[in-house]
Amino acid sequence: MDDRLKKNLTTGRESRDAADDARQGADESLVSAAERRRMFRNEFLQESLPQVHGDPNWHYCWLSSTNQYDPLHKRIRMGYVPVMATEIAELGHLKIQEGDRQGQIQCNEMLLFKLPMEVYQEYMQEVHHYQPMEEADKIRVQQEQLLETTRDSAGKPLVTREGDPVEVSRGVRVPTF
Repeated sequence: MDDRLKKNLTTGRESRDAADDARQGADESLVSAAERRRMFRNEFLQESLPQVHGDPNWHYCWLSSTNQYDPLHKRIRMGYVPVMATEIAELGHLKIQEGDRQGQIQCNEMLLFKLPMEVYQEYMQEVHHYQPMEEADKIRVQQEQLLETTRDSAGKPLVTREGDPVEVSRGVRVPTF
C-alpha cells in the first residue's frame, strides 16, 4: 500500500495557516507596469530571425515564401534579389542545400532578400511621405468644401472649424529611411 494513503495516528494534521505562509503572495507574482509595457513592446519584435549585417548599399529583409498576398515573384519584379550564403558568412549555416533555391539563405519559411538602397529609399518615400501628403491634401479640400457648402436657410454656416487649419504638406522635408 502507498505510504501517502496510510493514516498516521501519531502526527496531527498541519494547520492551513502554516500552508498559507509558505505560499507566495499575489502581489509578488504580478509584474510591474513598466515591466508589462516592456513585454508588450518586445512581443512584436522579430527576434526569431537573425540580424543581417551586410553591405550598407543594400537594404536587407526577410520575405515569406508562403505569403499569398505578397508573393516572392512580386518582390523580385520590384527589384529584390535573393541573398546567397556566400555573401554573408555568418549566415552560412542557413544555406539551402538543394532544390531550385539552392545556395540562398533561409530561416524557417523566410528567405533573405536585398534591395538596392536607392530603390528602397524611393519606395519608402513614396509610401510613407508622398502618398500621406496627397491624402492630407484630399482631406483639406474636402474640409474646405464642407465649410463652403453646409449652410442653413439663412446662410449661416452649419459647420465650424476649431483652431487654425494645419498645412501638413508645406514645410515637411522628405525623410531618409
